[in-house]
Amino acid sequence: MAFGSYWKSDTIALAMSRAEPADPQTYARLHNLVEGLCIASGLPRPRLYVVNDPAPNAFATGRNPQHAAIAVTTGLLDTMNRVELEGVLAHELSHIKNYDILVSTLAVTMVGAAALLSDVGIRFLWFGGGRRGGGDGGNNPVVAIGALILIVLAPLTARLLQLSINRRREALADMSAVEMTRYPPGLISALEKLRDDGTVVRSGNRATAHLWIEEPVPHRDDSRRASRWTHLFDTHPPIDDRIAALREL
Repeated sequence: MAFGSYWKSDTIALAMSRAEPADPQTYARLHNLVEGLCIASGLPRPRLYVVNDPAPNAFATGRNPQHAAIAVTTGLLDTMNRVELEGVLAHELSHIKNYDILVSTLAVTMVGAAALLSDVGIRFLWFGGGRRGGGDGGNNPVVAIGALILIVLAPLTARLLQLSINRRREALADMSAVEMTRYPPGLISALEKLRDDGTVVRSGNRATAHLWIEEPVPHRDDSRRASRWTHLFDTHPPIDDRIAALREL
């Protein structure tokens, strides 16, 4: 599973997001902006995909710059003007340039490994907790306690590690995007539109949430306490904080 997620991470992420190759003629503006940014930054041109979804969003994936892809939603193309779209694309290209796409892939792999450890713990309890009596590990309380620790702590620890890595990388990608475009207002305006838009990507889920420029999973803000608890497990820093940091440049 780890080997497959490394070599085929882009294919898996694009398939889960229902992305289709971006036709160069239909999406000429997208191709032209990416080509110009790649020439300016010295990056190889990534493959471009479009997700048919009204929610504005985008993500980059792949294991390195030579095997990278960028996907944008139709909502992003419809909502953003040229300088705003350039800022978003520069953000995604920054993820590629900084090898954030590889870090995100490794984070997903670690979460998967933690899930396997948790599964091992469950099997220890199920097969060694009384179904077989009299064996060396059949009713061993040490085994049972260890299994419980794996079940409870392994997924939580891996999840927190994933969030910590991704939040720092998102802030760094914002700064790198501004260095690439030399125009902070473009990305600031794009983030403001993303913040104010309430639509959610239909194909977004927790498995790929950390890849998007804005977390595609809806939040419940029924109360201040619920909102704080929800944002504790966000894969991205608050957009208002990202905008404030860019305004200080």
